[in-house]
Amino acid sequence: MTKRALVLVALAIAAPAAAEDKDLTARVEAVLANTAGPGTRFGIVVVDDQGKDVVAINPDARFIPASNTKMFTTATALDTMGDLTQPDTTGGAAVRLEGRDVVLIGNGDARLSGAEDCTVDCLTTLADAVAKKTRIVGDVIGDDTLLPDERWGPGMSWNNIPTRSGTATSALTMDDNELQVTVTPGAVGTVPKVELPPYYTVDNRLMTVAGAKSAVEFDRAPNGYELRLTGTIGADAKADKLRVGIDDPARYAAWRFVQLLRARGVRVTGKVDVRHRPLMPSDDPSIRGNAPPARPPLPPVLAKLTPPPLMDDMHLTMKVSQNLHAELFLRRSSLVAGSGSIADGQVAVRAMLAKAGVPRATFDFSDGSGMSSYNRVAPRGAVIMLRWISAQPWGAAWRETLPIGGVDGTLARRFGGTPLDHKLFAKTGTLNASAALSGYMIAKSGRTLTFSTYANDIPPGVEATKAVDAALELIAAEN
Repeated sequence: MTKRALVLVALAIAAPAAAEDKDLTARVEAVLANTAGPGTRFGIVVVDDQGKDVVAINPDARFIPASNTKMFTTATALDTMGDLTQPDTTGGAAVRLEGRDVVLIGNGDARLSGAEDCTVDCLTTLADAVAKKTRIVGDVIGDDTLLPDERWGPGMSWNNIPTRSGTATSALTMDDNELQVTVTPGAVGTVPKVELPPYYTVDNRLMTVAGAKSAVEFDRAPNGYELRLTGTIGADAKADKLRVGIDDPARYAAWRFVQLLRARGVRVTGKVDVRHRPLMPSDDPSIRGNAPPARPPLPPVLAKLTPPPLMDDMHLTMKVSQNLHAELFLRRSSLVAGSGSIADGQVAVRAMLAKAGVPRATFDFSDGSGMSSYNRVAPRGAVIMLRWISAQPWGAAWRETLPIGGVDGTLARRFGGTPLDHKLFAKTGTLNASAALSGYMIAKSGRTLTFSTYANDIPPGVEATKAVDAALELIAAEN
């Protein structure tokens, strides 16, 4: 293909014709107004298989994309990191002995398991290697210096930090950086039983009440180790299982490693410690300029894990909208040409979107998962990227990571029993009065439509998601 032909193809992808069906657009606007009522700000772009606008409502306005951000992050990973279908030979955790000290090293893997009965990507494998080498060790050190210490992206709401949605990002990640807490009711008027690994202490202010309803709340100060439990649990309720975020994942992994070593007869004489790499000016590409990031040679290790292919993890990340894993995809993309920082990751995202022909004014990102309220996307920009993805060698594999309406992931309970059941493939997003849905759908005609929808400033009690779903069903039926 000639250079001119390539340019024409790129322009065809990047610039859908602005000639939408005005009558259909008016009907869609009526559905949104009648279903959601006043207050919500909507943005919708739907184009046909030739790139022609079908519906365009506020196409260039910028919206909080929530977990739609993961589309941009995972596309960047595929564009930047190469073949993700092979075993992850670079990302696996490792262990090294430094004198009598044990150093547990994180390399950006999101799937390391600390379970004793683990069979794949197991911390026990590294504990076995240490136990085979020595029967006494000093300190056990969690090392996540592969990445700068940026545990949360700018714009993360503080109230999310204690939860599994806001757990910290680290090169040394174990069990999704979550700790499970089980609350079991007692007799009415008594304090319920609380069970958890002894990593946190508990301030138990819960009360068992009559009935079967559970209203258990928890909180923890950032970087704190006391978990406060409040609220009530019904005497007839099932045990409530909470998943609490971890603020220092490297320390948590090292703490668990000590337990596994002792279970193997290894005497630990020292303390649990950590090594972090502070965020430096050299982690900012606007300061570093064209200078490559420093990459000091790594000393040899005693043992290293090889996790399954990253493409498997991308399926999980997109299907269930896993925040931590998305953040690690951003950091891993950042490491290809940068330092592993968020800033270098955003350079990679911008480079991918420039290839796709997405106008710079249509997006801004501060993280890789969508938990940041600073992120902004215009539906036109998202549609341009989605159409570009379809033309990439990895486009079909990426599309398979999207939840399917009425079938799985975050869309398992949406569109089931409608004409879009099994025919809509899209990424969801929900955050602080914001909702998003973007992807592809098969219309009544059999043609594939590409779409992006955003709802922001949703008033309390308004079901904007139902309004968007009704609008998409109408659009599909009319095409």
